[in-house]
Amino acid sequence: MTDPTAVAAGRPGSGEASPARQRWAAQARVELVLTLRRGESVLLTFAIPVLLLAFFSFVDVLPTGTDDPVDFLFPGVLALAIMSTALVSVAIATGFERQMGVLKRLGATPLSRGQLLGAKTAAVVVIEALQIVVLVVEGLLLGFRFSGPAVGAALGAAVLATVAFAGLGLLMAGTLPALTTLAAANGVYLVLLLLSGMVIPLSELPAGLRQVAQALPSGALAEVFHGALGAGTVPGHAWVVLAAWALVAPAAAARWFRWE
Repeated sequence: MTDPTAVAAGRPGSGEASPARQRWAAQARVELVLTLRRGESVLLTFAIPVLLLAFFSFVDVLPTGTDDPVDFLFPGVLALAIMSTALVSVAIATGFERQMGVLKRLGATPLSRGQLLGAKTAAVVVIEALQIVVLVVEGLLLGFRFSGPAVGAALGAAVLATVAFAGLGLLMAGTLPALTTLAAANGVYLVLLLLSGMVIPLSELPAGLRQVAQALPSGALAEVFHGALGAGTVPGHAWVVLAAWALVAPAAAARWFRWE
């Protein structure tokens, strides 16, 4: 098994510590390898969004407000996949790494907290890119068509949301015990899912809850995806919310993250 401590510390005998970018890149590669080795977790990460999209596209039980359910579900499930991977998977894996002392060993190397958090986020981006490819193929097979003119905007929103969700997950993992992180990550995920517009349109929520949902990164991401990938428009406030969470969440994680 690859030892992240050795990689983060740089090559022995080099005479000096590796530059920050080299340390970050090396750790990002390690994080990606370790993530891919968790086969069961990766399988669930890919399988659950695929199954949800297929099931609810054929079984029309959700109030999607569209003639073809996949037109609403595809952007929503895409957002759901990003949130699940960047928030829950990262939080749980990092929480147990911290409990087992892996992060304590990394803390003794030149790798900084910011570089570690950045490396974990970069690994998530790679996994999400693979998820997006799989879901796009499935969506096209189910009849979804990209009618919106702003696919680039959707990619930008995906990056902002990934940084925000990963920041939240790492904040929990770096401050709470592992089992508490496990429960908290799933609880926060459930709340964000219900208040998001990913599987149920925001218009179906009471006015008060709708306002709360629009202030959360999950709701903002869903609004951008539905507007950019569908026939709608992207509301300006959604960008403000995503940008704010993408700044605050990782900054808080870097500030309060503890190695042990």
